[in-house]
Amino acid sequence: MDSKIKQTKTIPIGQNIRNLRQAKGIGQTELVRLLQLKGIDITRESLVKIERGVQHIYASQLKGIRDVLKTTYDELLKETEEQ
Repeated sequence: MDSKIKQTKTIPIGQNIRNLRQAKGIGQTELVRLLQLKGIDITRESLVKIERGVQHIYASQLKGIRDVLKTTYDELLKETEEQ
């Protein structure tokens, strides 16, 4: 069973994904296409919601994003600095 991973204010997974994706020059549609090619079930609408922090991410999606963006779980789960 695929576990849902909840985002928190201190660990904004969606914002981290967006930052890494943009730094690599990959659009949302392209990221979704690359994930679907790997067999990861995700839509662009889901990615938008995940990046906004309004939808939980599944463990398989997080792993796929890690692989496609060639990053680490540490980067994806990086905590924000306190304001």
